[in-house]
Amino acid sequence: MRRLLLLAPLLLFTVTGCGVVQSSESEATEEARAVARTAGERLYGQRPRTAEEVGRSAAGLDGVEVLRLKGASTHEGDGVEVTVRTSGSAYDDTFDPEPVTVVRCFAVRVSPRTEWRENPRSVDCPDGPRLTFAPPPPPPELPYEELEAKLPRVPEGGRVDEAEVRRRVAALDMDRAIGVEVKANDNGRVGVLLSVKGNGYDPQDCLLARVSPGATEVWVPSRMQRMPGEGGCTISNALIRMPPPH
Repeated sequence: MRRLLLLAPLLLFTVTGCGVVQSSESEATEEARAVARTAGERLYGQRPRTAEEVGRSAAGLDGVEVLRLKGASTHEGDGVEVTVRTSGSAYDDTFDPEPVTVVRCFAVRVSPRTEWRENPRSVDCPDGPRLTFAPPPPPPELPYEELEAKLPRVPEGGRVDEAEVRRRVAALDMDRAIGVEVKANDNGRVGVLLSVKGNGYDPQDCLLARVSPGATEVWVPSRMQRMPGEGGCTISNALIRMPPPH
């Protein structure tokens, strides 16, 4: 009987200790899940993207390793499922001599039907190393100096020939990915817009020009004006220049 009484506290400590270790591991797992959930938030969006684009974006996030991609693009079928590996740590200074660190894998779905802050699903970590992605090709360089040199200079009181402006812009040796717009207005001005398609989130690359009697101008709108929805990269801004942002 005395032996059982002596063993009871030890058994109680052992059970309690295991419970704390399990609790710490659970907390660490939830921390790892939170990293995957944040990755899902960063990847969330309605813009169509290929699986490679999604994987490249995910691989650039802190604390995330991409192990598998499933699906062709975000807008086909169930979208793109990204298997990510993350880690989390927890520590109870009463029972844990060192922090408990776990490595876990989660499936993050990227699709127009994905809910905001959707909870990532726990999955087994696939075998093999993390996926790596080549950097995206740089956007084509807009020909600022070439455009400035090619555009006609029309004297005060003269008339701007829209066809001549179009001819000179067309003669530029430009990448086919660069969009071109040329338009005249009733004030005798001709505007030019050279632009590269943006991703809908970051500032768009564009170059504006305006040919008027007595003045030929070429400029790049401010970063704020080139943000999506701000109207900086439009032919209207080339014809009637927007005031600088305050």
